[in-house]
Amino acid sequence: MGRSSALHQMAIFMTMLTGGGCGMMYYLMQKNFSQAEYYRLALEQLNGHSTAMASLGAPPLKVHNLHLSDRYNRMDHTRAQIKIPVTGTKTGGYLFATSVRDPFKNRWNLQEVVLQLREGERIQVFTPEPSQ
Repeated sequence: MGRSSALHQMAIFMTMLTGGGCGMMYYLMQKNFSQAEYYRLALEQLNGHSTAMASLGAPPLKVHNLHLSDRYNRMDHTRAQIKIPVTGTKTGGYLFATSVRDPFKNRWNLQEVVLQLREGERIQVFTPEPSQ
């Protein structure tokens, strides 16, 4: 009986340890995304776009965690493509942003930012000016 109880306690401890580790990993990944330059640039563009903000009913703007399992979200050393869930008081949607990294300046440059509302409306938030 004593051995069975010890195994049971060990199983509970290991389950809690594993669950806590997964939770911490998820939190750290979300924090890493929210501090990334390409993420911040996209949100700055949304906050500065009065039509998009009014369509959401923002401020206040609520920015939700990225869906880490969504295959749209892709990042590497040269390109970032993210889908940020956002809501206002009227509706919500996704902020789609694409950025490329300038290897010489070591900075991210937005290529496109589009807000897609739940109702299906798409609002072009940012498009880079053509090079001359």
